[in-house]
Amino acid sequence: MSFRLSQRDKDIIGFINQFRAVDRDSLVELFFKQLKSPVNACNSVMVRLYRLGLVERTQQYSPIVYLPIDAKIKKNSQKILHFLSILDVYKQMCSYSMPKSVIVEDKPTGRKGGIEPDLFCIFKGSPFWVEIQRTQYSEQKMQEKVHLYEEFFFSDEWKALQWQPEERSPIFPSVILITPVRYTVSSDHIRIIQVASIYELMEKYKSSAKQQRDAKPIKSASSGGIKINLT
Repeated sequence: MSFRLSQRDKDIIGFINQFRAVDRDSLVELFFKQLKSPVNACNSVMVRLYRLGLVERTQQYSPIVYLPIDAKIKKNSQKILHFLSILDVYKQMCSYSMPKSVIVEDKPTGRKGGIEPDLFCIFKGSPFWVEIQRTQYSEQKMQEKVHLYEEFFFSDEWKALQWQPEERSPIFPSVILITPVRYTVSSDHIRIIQVASIYELMEKYKSSAKQQRDAKPIKSASSGGIKINLT
């Protein structure tokens, strides 16, 4: 059977391969929202790609969730919710600015037992590793996670990561913990930002930036002194 894929078809397949699990409504939002009937257009395209054997799908969720054709995820796996959480963070970022150099489930050390952030990206000119905590951890376990980031910081291996700018000094990413719970974790070496969502991060930054513009600069306790390029 011969068929031709449009650039949008290829972009959608690539996006599903990248994020591992993508719900229909997210596809509508990211690829079809400019059309007259975005939901119908999306459904038509996705049915065609599924019938061509180019994407997999699971109807365990509503709306339908699409998976890569070689997905090693069971169709009722809890891992699907994990990937949808990563996608949600990405979409929140997109509502402000398109993230660049996106890596889902980054493994920058290349070793088991090293840091494994859920997402890496360059967002508004600054590099971030994102950890999404959907279940509550103990303080000790969270501090151990922070220690892994510190170990990587002292290894200097991060200076050679592919996304590092060629024309400037290497940058160690800030670590965003997306969590509804606040942990008393800290580090003297890396920047850790705890927020419930990217929306909260941007609100914090706005209030922090406003204070810096005021005549009497006051360091906001809630902002944690965030000095990242989010303008």
